[in-house]
Amino acid sequence: SLSKLQLKTGDLDPRLFSRLRHLQKLDLSDNLLDKFPNSLTLPDLRVLNCNNNKLEDVTALKQFPLLEELTYENNVYLTLNDDYKVMFLLQNLRLLNGKDITKLANHVRRVNSRKLTSKVTAHWEKFFRDQLPEKYTAEQVKSIKKKFLKSVQTNVVYGPSSLSEFTRWRVKMIAEEFLAYSLGLELNTDPEPEEKMDENEEESTESPREAAEDVGQVGDFSSSINNVTLTPSKRKRNHSKPGSGNKRSKSQANTEEEAEDVSAEPLHFLQCHSKGNSREDFKTQLWSCVFEPLLDCGARKDPIVSSSRTVATCGGESVCLIDCETGTVLKKYKVATEEFFSVAWTTLTMVISDSRKKSHNILAAAGRRGIVKLIHVAADFCYGEIKAHKKPIATVCFSPTRETHLFTASYDKRIALWDIGIPDCDYNFKASQLLVLEALSIPLRIALVPTCPDQYLLAGCEGGCFAWNIKLDKEQKSRPFEALFQFPDEDGGMTTSHRVDGLAFLNDDVIVSKSSKPGCIYLWSWNRSFEAKGKGYQRTVSAVILAELEWSTTDLSYLTLSTCPAKDYVFCGDEMGSVWMYNLSNYTSAWSSAKGKRSDKRIPPTQILKWPELRANGEQLSEVLINNVVSDPTFTYLVVLTSVNITAIWKKS
Repeated sequence: SLSKLQLKTGDLDPRLFSRLRHLQKLDLSDNLLDKFPNSLTLPDLRVLNCNNNKLEDVTALKQFPLLEELTYENNVYLTLNDDYKVMFLLQNLRLLNGKDITKLANHVRRVNSRKLTSKVTAHWEKFFRDQLPEKYTAEQVKSIKKKFLKSVQTNVVYGPSSLSEFTRWRVKMIAEEFLAYSLGLELNTDPEPEEKMDENEEESTESPREAAEDVGQVGDFSSSINNVTLTPSKRKRNHSKPGSGNKRSKSQANTEEEAEDVSAEPLHFLQCHSKGNSREDFKTQLWSCVFEPLLDCGARKDPIVSSSRTVATCGGESVCLIDCETGTVLKKYKVATEEFFSVAWTTLTMVISDSRKKSHNILAAAGRRGIVKLIHVAADFCYGEIKAHKKPIATVCFSPTRETHLFTASYDKRIALWDIGIPDCDYNFKASQLLVLEALSIPLRIALVPTCPDQYLLAGCEGGCFAWNIKLDKEQKSRPFEALFQFPDEDGGMTTSHRVDGLAFLNDDVIVSKSSKPGCIYLWSWNRSFEAKGKGYQRTVSAVILAELEWSTTDLSYLTLSTCPAKDYVFCGDEMGSVWMYNLSNYTSAWSSAKGKRSDKRIPPTQILKWPELRANGEQLSEVLINNVVSDPTFTYLVVLTSVNITAIWKKS
């Protein structure tokens, strides 16, 4: 019961409500609600009381499909038309404002719908069918759709005039469904965004592929956001059989059953990083995403949400925080002159208000301007910045053992280690630089060695793969690299000079790295490679390669890879909008044994998720590059970042 609490719509926080998976009765009577947020997602709600509020619209109630009893008396703006709308939208509704409506609701859903559908169809046949030429363009379809929707709502009448608003609403819905079915026009099933921002800035299409510097700064948080969800017009079920050409051994067999096990369904397609919030922006490149760490609340830890479903994404001028289950953009942070390339989380124990220490998640975001923004997300507050480099920052990451230690890798060919300090109750903090690692070329990806994260750091750079000793008990602050790894080249020899644009650890020992030699992802052993270096001064070391993954033949760079160590998975997107997924659990134990020999054949993907056919403004989106793919630690969600300003969220089914 949340009755008589002076609640307004903004007080109903979707992040809280969407966790109430088993709530069946909710009393919101005697409050000040003017509408329902669209994403409360109470999947089990049966009884809802919202008497004595200021509700103006009931359509958002369709998010509670199991609702059986509903009361909203004394909401002066609601009319008989709204009663009919909820009867249509809520298929299980039995009682409305205390009355049994079963019989009437059946009439509304069946008879009424049937009559209106035949009238809508007849209107099209009589007045519009012949207006559409045999071969029509998207523009012609758009124009006819607009005219037809206007005409049909004006001319199709049925039932008493007191229900004309409901009839118009149903007619529009039926007409849109009819057009989608008969002309293959995509349906926009998503509600209008509740608020829009009104900036309209020019679009920028620069990317790390041509980094330059920018000046000026402004930052603001906003939760209101033009969150356009694109409706896939066809969803393909993915049981891929990649054309590998080589026969698979028994251990590699990709049976239908196994493929089923991996299968993922597309949940949401979000366009939430638009320049100036423009719906027309399909150019902003999205680069980095990281799942928020769970704050351990001891006994109060939510048993249902075992892994965080909140992800931070960045691209263009903004950083977004997204709830993967509901597709809600929870927060958005914008800096008009920035282009963000990388985000990273840490958890700091801070004293904020009542002098008690508490854990808080802090997000670091950086990009073209060489500045790291530090954001206390729960407080909607960017509390500080570190002017880390004079050139763009390609990537950032926090130490897993020292929560204030942040690495920044920059186009100035240096990787810096910072201590960001802990902010006091007024958010004063002191940042200091602890180390500078000298790279010979631009560092693109960095990874700390899991068994000794305070001692060694690896970086994939424009000119190769390097390792540094980062131990802080050494005197020298500026350090050259300690090892440079060489890999097989296309001519069968070994080379050190290649662009390494993907780098991650699969477990304590196995590194996955991608070089932009066409279609080339290697798995190699950190321990065995680094041991070969010995105590001498020899700095060039051959990577001890365990296997190679089959991947796209593209020579496009910066399509990066990621791993899910808990599930032995590797993910990498390609230039066609597909996501290649490799389940390596059958291989890891063999690799860890002393005799672990290299797998002769390239390992094919367990599955390839194909990009669904998405339409934007009637046009199919073409040339979708997958810049990044990241799963949460338990591999429940897969977040896919593209070159066309779309964040795709898949859920493992």
